[in-house]
Amino acid sequence: MNLKCICGGECVEDSLIILKKIKQIYPSCIYCKNLKLKKFKPLKDQIELDEVNENFGLCTCGKRHLDSVMAHILKIMMDEGVRDENSTLRNTCTPLITPSYTTNSSPYLRTNSMVILTNKITKNCANKIINEIPEVKGVLYGDIRQTVGLKDSKSEPNTYKLLAGCDMRCDVICTPYGELCIYRNQAEIHVEIPKPISPKIEIIRKVLDKYKNPTILDSTCGPGTLGITCLKAGAKKVVFNDIWYPAIKMTLQNLQVNGYNIDFFDVTKGLIGSGENFQVYCQDINKLETINEKFDICIIDTFPGVNTENFINSVKEFCTEIIVIS
Repeated sequence: MNLKCICGGECVEDSLIILKKIKQIYPSCIYCKNLKLKKFKPLKDQIELDEVNENFGLCTCGKRHLDSVMAHILKIMMDEGVRDENSTLRNTCTPLITPSYTTNSSPYLRTNSMVILTNKITKNCANKIINEIPEVKGVLYGDIRQTVGLKDSKSEPNTYKLLAGCDMRCDVICTPYGELCIYRNQAEIHVEIPKPISPKIEIIRKVLDKYKNPTILDSTCGPGTLGITCLKAGAKKVVFNDIWYPAIKMTLQNLQVNGYNIDFFDVTKGLIGSGENFQVYCQDINKLETINEKFDICIIDTFPGVNTENFINSVKEFCTEIIVIS
């Protein structure tokens, strides 16, 4: 199983390894410090900025509270002139923890445990953050309000720009059938923050409960979360499809991470890979009738605001039940 990250590092791990250690990663030890910084109050009014460096808030266990790391990021941004002296932790950046797991309190971070996203930064500033803040593994330039990916065949793709480091992240997703590890190159795959109970997976569960070993078409699969959930639920077969090739690359990666072996890769054809009970395609949804199969359930999970009528019309002739998630 090839779990190498595109950066060449060891960013991708088997789900069994992650799930074994995840609940011990972010809690504090008895010596960890929480400086209880206020997120809406200017940082300069709370601490001496000259004291902020890689040791600011650092515990002997090697972890720092998220707010201490954010203060360090903001200090560098202020030094580089991309944030003003009245900036607060709230308007610093979007922290994307990895692996991301739902906790009851703010995490204490270790090395390479966060990618940050901001629409106000320079490349020099990004490089300085990567070089001076060990907890940050990647810096992305972009607007969190703009969804990354390709909405449909008539749209232009939107991506973030990786300014420094590596943007590979892992989300730990809780499902009724066990936990999943879903990786994303965050510059190319839309951000989703894991919740204790996923609304999307709850919708899927209610439909799956009506069938015994159903066949599934995950027609807009993204990084594969819902389709892999169906495999874990006992689906007879799942066909994954997405028009956005970066999403399909992540689907293949996530199938392997979660224990499903890929028989082959063929990037020159619509069928990209397959396994014992699944296939992975990269096609426009309008061309999926060429698969020449019938499915019990079709999942249509589009970006917010996308008109799903064309998606439904494209699959209704060969799918018994269609689930539209928006």
